Amino acid sequence: MRARSRADGLQGEYVSFDVRPAAILPVKSFESAKQRLGEVLGSGSRAALAAAMFSDVLGALERAHMLQAIILVSSDRKLLDIVAGRDVVVIEDSVEKGQSHAARAGLARATAMGLDRAALVPSDCPLLDPAELEELFVRAASGIDVVVVPDRHGTGTNALVVDPAGPFEPQFGPGSLKRHTEQAEQRGLSAAIDRPASLTLDVDTEDDLVALGIALERSHGRAPRTRGVLRQIERTRDSRPVAA
Repeated sequence: MRARSRADGLQGEYVSFDVRPAAILPVKSFESAKQRLGEVLGSGSRAALAAAMFSDVLGALERAHMLQAIILVSSDRKLLDIVAGRDVVVIEDSVEKGQSHAARAGLARATAMGLDRAALVPSDCPLLDPAELEELFVRAASGIDVVVVPDRHGTGTNALVVDPAGPFEPQFGPGSLKRHTEQAEQRGLSAAIDRPASLTLDVDTEDDLVALGIALERSHGRAPRTRGVLRQIERTRDSRPVAA
């Protein structure tokens, strides 16, 4: 595919390059997702929020015209209902050994499909902007082996763009930003840290949930399913009887 996209920081200039990119989306079971929100949300609300955020992320990926494939890695049967009839590849993650394991399964599938760039994308960044995702592929195609997107706290990793057949191994989890940059250096790979606004805000804690609410107020029309679930959660809270 010959892709044509605006290069970061250039006014009215475009770059053209040959690329076959994929997005890989590891998805934890909705029922077990967002355990760190347990103090503020019940299990049903957490599952509904996780499913809504995933749906918004998937919708954004489907609007990224540069993508050649969307690869989902999950054990959740409810996910199959959400993606029924949509042009996605689903890998069953029956063991659910974590995000890094699921990411490696997705990279292996992208390699088998002959794709030469892969973005590992979180399922809890519902404000994802397809244009910002495509700019990460432009960044990678400029000669960068690994593009790392930190979380908003600057310690974890929200997204990676890599060669799926390359030697780089995802190592998500607390402190992963340092691990990823150090691994790239150790392997002699060029790395860049990029901070697209729509990919730096994921939702793990109550503070993240507050930050998401503020961002949604400023982003008209974005993340409609997540908005709907958060409104329903607020309505449920408001309708609870006040203790005497």
